[in-house]
Amino acid sequence: MGIDASLTNQLLIAMPGMPDPNFNSTVTLICEHGDEGALGIIINRPIGLSMSGLFAQLNLANPDAKAAAAPVLLGGPVGPERGFVLHAPGNTYENTLAVSDDIHLTLSRDVIDAMAQGSGPHKTLVALGYAGWEAGQLEEELLANSWLNVPATPDIVFDTPFDERWMSAAQILGIDISQISPHAGHA
Repeated sequence: MGIDASLTNQLLIAMPGMPDPNFNSTVTLICEHGDEGALGIIINRPIGLSMSGLFAQLNLANPDAKAAAAPVLLGGPVGPERGFVLHAPGNTYENTLAVSDDIHLTLSRDVIDAMAQGSGPHKTLVALGYAGWEAGQLEEELLANSWLNVPATPDIVFDTPFDERWMSAAQILGIDISQISPHAGHA
């Protein structure tokens, strides 16, 4: 795959009728995409757990109240025991990947510790698990019209309410995704 074909920093918008229930009505940020496959984080599936619960599991006492109130998302069906933090740039952490100039992904615990202390990034999204595709799998799914893709924006990743992200991402293309039929037609 050439560098121009990379879907890194793109939002995948699940088409209506997505056959995989793990991705029904989801928006997934592609964090890494190359010849070996792709890794993404679903950005619109809160799981009913707040960071306070995660901080407690990690034995982080007296966490910052604002950070503790933040929701945790289901980032995907793979490795749900692993944590991923999407965040605005600025601070340096052990294991960080720059998805774009405006969005970074950190896989190391030091970002969680900084968040608990109130010194973490000013914009964050914490997810458990990720979405993964083997080499060529994501390209096949795009050809099968399972996904739309648009460039990611920090506004959709960090600021748009979770229940509006699917529609808002599609609106970047000028599409009202709720009006698309979940059934394919035949000519």
